[in-house]
Amino acid sequence: MDVKMKSELIEHKAYARVGFLGNPSDVYFGKTISFSLANFCATVTLRPSEELTIQPHPLHDLVRFASLSQLVNRLTSEGYYGGVRLLMAICKVFYAHCTQNNIHLRQSNFTLSYDTNIPRQAGLSGSSGIVCAALNCLLDFYHVRHLISVPLRPNLILAAEKELGIVAGLQDRVAQVYGGLVYMDFSEENMDKLGHGIYTPMDTSLLPPLYLIYAENPSDSGKVHSKVRQRWLDGDEFIVSSMLEIANIAEEGRNGASPLVGGHELMFGDDALGAVNLKMVEVARKVGAASKFTGSGGAVVAFCPEGTSQVKLLEDECQKEGFVIQPIEIFPSRLNEIDLKTLQIK
Repeated sequence: MDVKMKSELIEHKAYARVGFLGNPSDVYFGKTISFSLANFCATVTLRPSEELTIQPHPLHDLVRFASLSQLVNRLTSEGYYGGVRLLMAICKVFYAHCTQNNIHLRQSNFTLSYDTNIPRQAGLSGSSGIVCAALNCLLDFYHVRHLISVPLRPNLILAAEKELGIVAGLQDRVAQVYGGLVYMDFSEENMDKLGHGIYTPMDTSLLPPLYLIYAENPSDSGKVHSKVRQRWLDGDEFIVSSMLEIANIAEEGRNGASPLVGGHELMFGDDALGAVNLKMVEVARKVGAASKFTGSGGAVVAFCPEGTSQVKLLEDECQKEGFVIQPIEIFPSRLNEIDLKTLQIK
């Protein structure tokens, strides 16, 4: 487990994730395969303090500017939201869960602070990374890790994000809670009976050499998702059948038979995905590399055999188009002995 504890200081990291196969069917009782990557992470630090304090980040939660134009430029490039709201939301959800389940919390206060190098709006789960790391800090500070089972923790992370109106499913949170490579079955039967999906860790050595390609200034895709969600709720035959097809891709991938195909490419169409997102896919496929989105846009994962000229060609094309490219480093399972025991708690 990636955690530091010194003089009651608690620090946790949560790593970026790649939705490998089946996304976004997790929102529609589907199946997915995702993995954590060590290239980027969010870090949350908890320090005991007299008052409960949520500390703004000096870069991501700016409230002081040199001029009005600087403020406007900042909002244009970074948006209105930093991480403070995420930390506050998980505190609220965590407290509510413990209260409803008769989990006693000692009367102690703390200061929460965070840092992150996960590229924003790149489909790498930057927001949920902050929430996941914060939840782990709270579990350790209050000594209740053994009382909240691992499969339920992604639900708490998602609930915190839903507090803020973030459109998302459980897949990202599962990958960040479990770490490593995970197969997830979100069937309606499991969700109704257990309150969560069935999550099965897989051997990370099964993954081929992969490369991450991302744009430094991507666009948000929340509006696209909201339209698809409503069509699914309305029983749109195309959306319903497409989600089943996307979920089957993950199931085939678990059995080693699925190609690198993206659900977002199948589902949303070129206009919805946007020119930058499509260009990243085209750059990879131009040199013969298989590729798909890591999430809802902003980055793609590409397969290039190591030691081949294809890798150099891909790097050159990315540089030409202004995209960042780097080899993916898989982050292994993050479950410790206490976490593994909670997998038995229903």
